[in-house]
Amino acid sequence: MQSIYNLTKKELEEYFLKNGEKKFHADQLFSWLYQKKVKSFDSVTDIKKDFISVLKQDFEIKPLKLLKKESEKDVNKYLFLLDDNEAVESVLMRHDYGNSICISTQVGCNMGCAFCESGRRKKVRDLTVSEMVRQVLMVEEDLEEKITHIVIMGIGEPFDNYDNVIKFLQIMNDPKALAIGSRHMTVSTCGIIPKIKEFSDFPLQVNLAISLHAPREKLRSSLMKINKVYPLKDLIPVLKEYTKKTNRRLTFEYILLDKINDQESDAKDLVKLIKGMNAYVNLIPYNYNEKLKFNRSKPVQIMKFYDILKKNHIQVTIRREFGSNISAACGQLRSKKEEI
Repeated sequence: MQSIYNLTKKELEEYFLKNGEKKFHADQLFSWLYQKKVKSFDSVTDIKKDFISVLKQDFEIKPLKLLKKESEKDVNKYLFLLDDNEAVESVLMRHDYGNSICISTQVGCNMGCAFCESGRRKKVRDLTVSEMVRQVLMVEEDLEEKITHIVIMGIGEPFDNYDNVIKFLQIMNDPKALAIGSRHMTVSTCGIIPKIKEFSDFPLQVNLAISLHAPREKLRSSLMKINKVYPLKDLIPVLKEYTKKTNRRLTFEYILLDKINDQESDAKDLVKLIKGMNAYVNLIPYNYNEKLKFNRSKPVQIMKFYDILKKNHIQVTIRREFGSNISAACGQLRSKKEEI
């Protein structure tokens, strides 16, 4: 039996029509599921009981199971158990502008980025739409506050699970669901060119972030296997066309690794690579992982890198750190579970 959270409102409308009911019931049911957050179809009072029985035969309303929660100031990290006993992570971050959740899209990841804990453990499968939706609902319930922003940057490569991610975004944006504004949602990809092109036609103004992490082909290929398939020489022109077509600003994510990609020459090469693009750079201090070979850039080096970008009129921020005293890096909670 599939989860009711797998369906967009359009799909739910089609379901009602197929079963001889009016499609406006989809609006009603969405409100019960996402705004009133009912735990049972029996709580739905404005759809006739006979049809509630039909819904119960075809769908289930079932939460994820919370395995573990770690917290510190302004951040909660959650490990959720899925029906097949696999596990995924979500992170809640409190900002002055609202509550942001980072969700996972896959169990494991096949991209194999050298610095990433998620990539150290191979992809098991894609998450369903409902497994992504329920991450948000579970965290919102735990928080007892509204989630205002979503970043799809957790375990997995979102564009390797493209169709489900698109449906998830549509549900989150729906006025009868959580009504999260499209510009309050961000999808991160390591650079799957065909899906970036496809995403440029997506009607919602969702933000796109590119995991860049290196400004030269050889260096990026050593850090990110994807660069051997979709190299910078092909990726950058596609991104320029994307910004021209959509008029959306890109984010370039850049994890700073000590003596690997954090030198002044790297900063200058990054300037050359993205100069003139409608984009900004988000510099990310590395979360140390004893199982991987990398170290965090020193604060003075981070500021040197930042200053070079600033002086060359590149918009740049240094990501605020969350979870430095808990299992901070994406994938660490899941890895601890697997190792146990």
